[in-house]
Amino acid sequence: MAEFSHIDPSGYTFAHEHLHIDLSAFKNTIDCRLDQYDLICAEMKTLYALGVRNIIEMTNRYMGRNPQFMLDIMRDTGINVMACTGYYQHDFYPPHVATTSTQALAQEMIDDIETGIDGTELKAGIIAEIGSSVNTITPDEAKMFAAAAIAHRETGRPISTHTSFSTMGLEQLALLKNHGVDLSRVVIGHCDLKDNLDAIFRMIDQGAYVQFDTIGKNNYYPDEKRVAMLSEIASRGLLDHVMLSMDITRRSHLKANGGPGFDYLLTTFVPLLLEAGLTQADVDLMLRDTPSVFFK
Repeated sequence: MAEFSHIDPSGYTFAHEHLHIDLSAFKNTIDCRLDQYDLICAEMKTLYALGVRNIIEMTNRYMGRNPQFMLDIMRDTGINVMACTGYYQHDFYPPHVATTSTQALAQEMIDDIETGIDGTELKAGIIAEIGSSVNTITPDEAKMFAAAAIAHRETGRPISTHTSFSTMGLEQLALLKNHGVDLSRVVIGHCDLKDNLDAIFRMIDQGAYVQFDTIGKNNYYPDEKRVAMLSEIASRGLLDHVMLSMDITRRSHLKANGGPGFDYLLTTFVPLLLEAGLTQADVDLMLRDTPSVFFK
């Protein structure tokens, strides 16, 4: 069977995206079923032309993960997709999670990494997006972090997390550290949804990575503030622990449907960074060099 997709270090990496995700039943809107193959392929071809080579695909179990969809996109666009394994966040857990052992949950992740996802040749390359709730980590979420730690120790694959509105990142790190995870193999997701610099510096100080991965979602937090936070991180010489992405999850996020599109990160946000005084080398660090080290 094929190995998981290794990172192509020659180009940019979007560190937290979704190419096929279905949260429509939970959110009660068809907009949350992202599955429009032709439109997504067109956007991936645009990204490829702009120098993007890798998409870290964060859709895990019970979120509408579709390995064949990802394999087809790789075949038809040339973009490299790294798939994930795990469970998302408490509100999205199926009922059996509560009664399944930590070891059994870990074994599911290990099987996705070592054998393949849902009988396909696509293997998971990352344990993600392992999530927590707003301002709390529920007992079942804590169990899932423990399972992720076991899978990490067994396979060596890195862990990428979901924080709800930039809360509980430090607590996630404490939990993973208690389970024997090297924090230099962890990236904390969604660190760009509130004024969060103190927590970000404390995470980086522990060796962990952080993601500014909801770029363009100005209704949650304005990009101008993301730029200001990144400028402050740059001033302390810590941009080598930051990765960027957009976390596109809805049909309405796609350009053909009136949204910003995946290329917004490169065509709109990067120019804002450069205007604010960051350099092209800074951009290359966050989008190419750091992901190549972390996801290798």
